[in-house]
Amino acid sequence: MLIGVPKEIKTNENRIALVPAGAEALVRAGHTVFVEKGAGEGSGFTDDQYTAVGAQILDDVEEVWARAEMIMKVKEPIAVEYPRIRAGQLVFTYFHFAADEALTRALIDSGAVAIAYETVQLPNGELPLLTPMSEVAGRMSIQAGAKYLEKFYGGRGMLLGGVPGVAPANVLVIGGGVVGTNAAKMAAGFGARVTIMDLSLDRLRYLSDVMPANVELIYSNRHNILEKLELADLVVGAVLLPGAKAPKLVLREDLKRMKDGAVIVDVAVDQGGCVETIRPTTHENPIYEIDGVIHYGVANMPGGVPRTSTLALTNATFPYALRLANQGWEAACRADRSLLLGLNIVNGKVVYPGVAEAFDLEYTPVDQVLA
Repeated sequence: MLIGVPKEIKTNENRIALVPAGAEALVRAGHTVFVEKGAGEGSGFTDDQYTAVGAQILDDVEEVWARAEMIMKVKEPIAVEYPRIRAGQLVFTYFHFAADEALTRALIDSGAVAIAYETVQLPNGELPLLTPMSEVAGRMSIQAGAKYLEKFYGGRGMLLGGVPGVAPANVLVIGGGVVGTNAAKMAAGFGARVTIMDLSLDRLRYLSDVMPANVELIYSNRHNILEKLELADLVVGAVLLPGAKAPKLVLREDLKRMKDGAVIVDVAVDQGGCVETIRPTTHENPIYEIDGVIHYGVANMPGGVPRTSTLALTNATFPYALRLANQGWEAACRADRSLLLGLNIVNGKVVYPGVAEAFDLEYTPVDQVLA
């Protein structure tokens, strides 16, 4: 198979979808790998490292897209990339379609096959290709929150963990999944008073066994969210519905209950966010203020630590990429139900329910396109 790895061009995105070790394995398996010149530099991988293992470096991004049967990316294609996608081409990346109608319609119109990292799902419900970036984003949410609590950025002027004789900050984590768990671990490690809210009692019971004493576990409902928002210095939105828009759990009117200078970090912004007032921002301009509350909505948080993020991501994605290359997407998806769930759009048809529901599009059961 001809595999293309273009440079990520989303603002401040420095990750790459394939490291030299992965390129070497693909070449040894008989595949041809095209890497756009300079694509790995943001993560610390040089062109020479790719050519040394048999990959080909191409100067022209248009050529990478034109020659490749499978495109490997990290972030969803942006508008300038839409015309480069062609019918029958396999694009393997994060898409988050339910939060972006223009992207969804562009992929439908292209006739390409879109396999989304974020909806590949194991039988136990785990999202193996989302997990590593959720771990990174969860931990980064606390770093970001602690920074923007500083007075210089408009925050309350609080140190997250306090000092002896001074109370620590109150951190509210909405969602007890991978993002929420990692956020809570970091915040608790700083010494903050942490509350995790979740709908699953089983999850809350599990977290109560593994979290330290400064983490409180509370069932998530409207009453409890409002009560905890009034106390919170930092709120982390960590709610995920796989492949669908995140529910709005913090409304515009709720901000008036919060303290001036409190900070919201909504990690769910890729899926539309669980805070009504959140909108995507960039590492270049990460924050804005509404009703005295600082909002942080960077949609590619792990891009800020690309070395760690690229290695963590490709550890998870590469086995699936190799399978797709070796078997072709149809055979690979028939053989692996988890990978099958990654199919979102196939040859102009929406085959993932959450995407169809988000924009009232016609839904085609995935088994029909593989029949």
